[in-house]
Amino acid sequence: MPIRVKSRRPVSMVDRAPSPDYTRPVVQLPDIAHEDVFRDVVKRLSLYIAEVVYMPSTFEQLRTTTAGDDLRTLVEYLSHEVTNPAIVNALLALRWHYGAINDGRGVSEARANACEIVAWRFLTRLSEREAVEFCLYEIPDDCDQVNSNGQECADGGESNERTALLGGTAGPSGPEDRPDPHRTGSTRRDQLAQSVSKLTMSRHASSMEESEDDPTAPFIHLNALEIAAIADAKRFLSQHIVQKIITGIWNGEIIFWDRLSVHSKKKPRFYNPHTADPFSRLRVPKYLKAYEVAFFGTFLALYYAVLIEQNRYAITPLEVLLYIWFAAFFYDEVSEYVDAGSIFYAADVWNLFDMIMIAIGIVYVVLRSVGLYKGDYDLVDIGFDVLSLEALFMVPRVCSILSLSPYWGTLIPCLKEMGKDFLKFMVLVVVLYVGFLTTFSLIGREMYTFPHMAMIVTKIFFGSSYVGFDIMEDIDPIFGPPLMLIFVTLSSILLMGSLTGMLSNSFSRVITHAREEYLYVYSVYVLEASTSNRLTHFYPPFNLVALVIFRPLRLFYRSGNRLRQGRIVLLRATHAPIVGLIQAYEWLTKKVNADGFDSFRGPRQNSTKRRVAPPPNRPDSRPQSAYRPRMPSPKPTSADVISKPKPREQMPEDDVGEAPTDVEVRISELAAKIDRLTALVVALQSGAGTETIRT
Repeated sequence: MPIRVKSRRPVSMVDRAPSPDYTRPVVQLPDIAHEDVFRDVVKRLSLYIAEVVYMPSTFEQLRTTTAGDDLRTLVEYLSHEVTNPAIVNALLALRWHYGAINDGRGVSEARANACEIVAWRFLTRLSEREAVEFCLYEIPDDCDQVNSNGQECADGGESNERTALLGGTAGPSGPEDRPDPHRTGSTRRDQLAQSVSKLTMSRHASSMEESEDDPTAPFIHLNALEIAAIADAKRFLSQHIVQKIITGIWNGEIIFWDRLSVHSKKKPRFYNPHTADPFSRLRVPKYLKAYEVAFFGTFLALYYAVLIEQNRYAITPLEVLLYIWFAAFFYDEVSEYVDAGSIFYAADVWNLFDMIMIAIGIVYVVLRSVGLYKGDYDLVDIGFDVLSLEALFMVPRVCSILSLSPYWGTLIPCLKEMGKDFLKFMVLVVVLYVGFLTTFSLIGREMYTFPHMAMIVTKIFFGSSYVGFDIMEDIDPIFGPPLMLIFVTLSSILLMGSLTGMLSNSFSRVITHAREEYLYVYSVYVLEASTSNRLTHFYPPFNLVALVIFRPLRLFYRSGNRLRQGRIVLLRATHAPIVGLIQAYEWLTKKVNADGFDSFRGPRQNSTKRRVAPPPNRPDSRPQSAYRPRMPSPKPTSADVISKPKPREQMPEDDVGEAPTDVEVRISELAAKIDRLTALVVALQSGAGTETIRT
């Protein structure tokens, strides 16, 4: 028999309360015009980032889920309607600012990730040539703005000799000095953090107050790649388009000096072998590294020759050559440290080897000199023994070129982090070791001396447990066996097992990001080697010739042009054979293309800097920077200067640096479905709760 069920009359739409609206208010996009200065761009972008990123989110959540929808909107807006050339610089500066803040909730970290994501997604919207323009755009100073009005300003010259990556120590005072010459290393990094903090905290400050003390001064003459290196934006630097630019700098397709003359200016250019000065190839990082390997190979040969001969009574000609090589190496390292600063000098693990080699060499020279002066040949022998320690670091240094290989380059960051964890763990080991050593030495002092007991405890710690069991009765018949059993258990089982597991976890943790670490170190090396403000860079040992000749002349010649011209003449005279080898190599291998442009797709730029004319009127609602005048591109007559960037309305197939895998696509789709399902459940629960209250 059929059963009739009387259904309840549904609540009419008139009686039912409307569901609450969970839609977020629309955040106004930053109003950025073409002529806005760097600090204004930073302030407006920081306002938007702070509004749209207000909850802790991981990098992958911002990249693949709906948490990054506002970031995608910002990327589309920037790539279509903004022509300001400092966009990428400002985003990476904000990434450094938010990354340096530890708020305990993870919001600052999420904002730092958001700035990094927007920066490299914005680059993927551009052609490769336009990406080069944005990445190599240097933040101008007031002097550059004066130049745009037709007044000439002194160009940073050789007397300054500071790299753009981090300012070095102050050179001679004069018109060639750049602002903030004393900011180096960690001091410069602190200044960068404080400058961005001032920008983000002074959002409502008047322009008159900001003009009195420009907080963006530490960023002057830094390009986007250098700011990314300072900000530890390793994901940004590991993107395909960014790595292609860095590889172009490594191979010499992108250069910063195209000729050697007194009035040469540092500008990013595409290399043109038909018009560029052949001596500009001395600044190519690839050739710098090749010469470095040859220099260390010769250094190692002289080192072996001196140690094999080992003349105790006199200094031989081979030893004189070894001293010259060591002095050139020492001066080159000092110059590199002054140029790069402590932060980036310490970023390369091989520089630690260089510092140890210098310390060992100084000790050897002192012992050798004092021994010969006093006739103490035992001291001379000790000096040669100290010099023998140099091989522990010199041989790996010669093979440091392997670190440029992706395989070996990914292992070095892992070994570096494992070494840090090992040193931290050894603190606990030393505490336990000293405690048991003191106890065993006092209990068994009638049978064993302190040095003998120290050697026994060391053998037990490194696995010779049977030694402890053989002597535990001799140490003390009562306390010896239980104490030795506890020590063997702690050292051989607990401590060694914990150390092995900790190092294994450390390796697994680091190897997942080892590629980013490797590309970061590689990028820093390329930027250090290529973006220096020095017009003339002498290879060792020729740098000693320049040191001996021109350092004393600075006391008599106050004009930097004469010294600069003299250094250029000396460089051409001493480095002509090296330039000849470079030219022969490029002619044989044909690595450099005919015009230096084939590796970067996109329209060519003209030989002068292009200024995108902004629209005459700027409404208050949105910047009308989508106006893009097209200028004809004449045939380049010299190495083309990389002009100020101008984004184009060009959309790639994907907004990430590398194509996502199937798993990432499925995870993204699943996350979107979960978000929609969660919103639906919340809406249903709200409606059911309202109906229950009404009944």
